Amino acid sequence: MHYSYKTSMVCSQQIDFDLNGNVVTNVVFYGGCPGNLKAIPKLIDGWTVEQIEEKLRGNTCGRRPTSCADQLAVAVRAALNDSQKA
Repeated sequence: MHYSYKTSMVCSQQIDFDLNGNVVTNVVFYGGCPGNLKAIPKLIDGWTVEQIEEKLRGNTCGRRPTSCADQLAVAVRAALNDSQKA
């Protein structure tokens, strides 16, 4: 299923991705630092929600309490939780 997540407190405004079971693919960041946000999707394509959370959750950007990578971890967990309610 395709999901869109509106980010908070980061330069990127939105993250789109597909979730099949707990596997994440086709991640696209809108806005933010182009180099980093093109690299992250290539690195994590096919990872599970749990793998993404393990590696990216809690990463911060400068003085911010979050980062685009952290927001991705939040987004995929929210999508998985939402998909399990249906």
